[in-house]
Amino acid sequence: MSDFRLTVDNLTLKDGARPIVQTFKAGAIVGLAGLAGPGQQIFLEALAGLVTPASGQVSVSRQGQGRPLRGFRQAVANGIAYLPSDRRATGIFPSMSVLDNFAIATVWKDTTAGLITAARRRERFEAYRQKLSIKVPDLDAPITTLSGGNQQKVLLARALALRPDVLLLNDPTRGVDVATRHVLYGVFRELAADGMTLVILSSEIEEILLLCGRLLVFREHEVTAEMSGDAM
Repeated sequence: MSDFRLTVDNLTLKDGARPIVQTFKAGAIVGLAGLAGPGQQIFLEALAGLVTPASGQVSVSRQGQGRPLRGFRQAVANGIAYLPSDRRATGIFPSMSVLDNFAIATVWKDTTAGLITAARRRERFEAYRQKLSIKVPDLDAPITTLSGGNQQKVLLARALALRPDVLLLNDPTRGVDVATRHVLYGVFRELAADGMTLVILSSEIEEILLLCGRLLVFREHEVTAEMSGDAM
């Protein structure tokens, strides 16, 4: 198992809130829960570098060497991938093809001498199509021609193509059917078994209990409870 760590050091989500101190280890699946709006989404976005906390910092460490993260680009460069909850508003590019939606964050992997190689892009996507059971009749068709569940799988494939150490999931099964939901559950467990760290915010408490080994409960922008095992 990797010695990778994602560390939250005295992070405050708003002025006057109690600081949050947490460590997320390789292979862990940690859930975030609470009533809507008390801070868990801001916390997840702070881990992704999408929002700036009131104070404190997020850092990653490998082989004992820590590196503070400042901003989304630096988070991605240091092995953190984020899957948004509202795929239509902040995830997909509706006018672009399925294949281009998958590859937009990893274009450099498809280039040779500065030119994009379509065959390489298709080959990369094919591996994720099989792993995630993505149903795609036409890779060149707009992504909006797919079902909501398959759109979500394409976004997950895009995130996984970054080869992250940490996957931050914001309501990952929102609006998908039961069959797709269970496919995603299986994928999340496999990723954790391979050493990836997963942090999952879900509006479905049953989903948190089914997937996560540890749970952080938020209230008023603070972590008010932490539990694992039988306590969950």
